[in-house]
Amino acid sequence: MKKQLHLIYSGRVQGIGFRYTVLDIARQQKVGGWVKNLDDGKVEIIAEADEDLLKIFLLSINQHFSNYVNDLEIRWLPASGELNVFEIKF
Repeated sequence: MKKQLHLIYSGRVQGIGFRYTVLDIARQQKVGGWVKNLDDGKVEIIAEADEDLLKIFLLSINQHFSNYVNDLEIRWLPASGELNVFEIKF
């Protein structure tokens, strides 16, 4: 079942290639959505896919950046059906 995952990462998550790594992970997992840096130093991600794929996506990000992330806000939402490709928003 398709779901949407809304994530906000905080810590040392800007200036380390976070967005580009998330883009690669999302494309490998066939996850749609976007990632962007926020003005407060956090990184926001909206992702849509089957719930099982989103769990793998989340685990992959967390494993890759475990030394940089201090906090993570996670919200599971119904899928919008509009996010088919993954991109970096500026």
